[in-house]
Amino acid sequence: MADTLKIVSWNINSVRFRIEIVERFLRDVQPHVLCLQETKVVDGDFPTAPFRALGYDQIILHGQKMHHGVAIISRVPIVEDDRYDWQANMEARHVGVRLPNGVRLDNVYVPAGGDVPDREVNAKFGQKLDFVDRMTRWSAELATPTILTGDFNIAPLEADVWSHKQLLNVVSHTPIEVAALNALKASNSWVDLGRHFHPSPARLHTWWSYRSPDFTANDRGRRLDHMWATADVAATAQAHTVFEDCRSWLKPSDHVPIMTEFAC
Repeated sequence: MADTLKIVSWNINSVRFRIEIVERFLRDVQPHVLCLQETKVVDGDFPTAPFRALGYDQIILHGQKMHHGVAIISRVPIVEDDRYDWQANMEARHVGVRLPNGVRLDNVYVPAGGDVPDREVNAKFGQKLDFVDRMTRWSAELATPTILTGDFNIAPLEADVWSHKQLLNVVSHTPIEVAALNALKASNSWVDLGRHFHPSPARLHTWWSYRSPDFTANDRGRRLDHMWATADVAATAQAHTVFEDCRSWLKPSDHVPIMTEFAC
């Protein structure tokens, strides 16, 4: 294995529809491991051939028709570890593997939570909070060196959104969601690698709505995609990159890839 291990996370918003930009990214950046969320495909229809053609022959899938779905694709050996039902309804939102060095890698797609930040009137918001709470209970018992990555659908810091004041009551940045994510982080020795390498108030957006014809015109982004590591693994991290240019590619996802490089 190389001296550096490059791990990427990307909410691709339909891997079949956007396979061309995934191939382009893999050719350009050549990460060792790619964690995808919102693949929107059952396992039998996942487009494995393009990945194998590029040398990514380690493919662990947890798919679902039309919605959700996660995958871990690698050119280094990986072994499937588990698939947690943190949504408690069998939605495909998590898959975990073991890397060659024994480190866990958990790929998660946290629910968006709907539009109204009130669990009494919006069941989806309650499901989101419960999902993070189940993750927190898992994390508190975790005793293995671990990388936790994916689309968390929460932007925790004021600098993680284009306007803290205007988004305080918008799902993904509300105080109750931020408190839930902070509780998850405090439940173990997690290091937020994005902010470790790019401390607040540095701009570090990973998502821009499709509603804006030109996302660069008003730059109303949020940092919804994260890579965390337990302190022992975080000590080996060397760099963290957000590939913002991918938002301008043909048929882009509304999310862009993030990558952390770890010393092996």
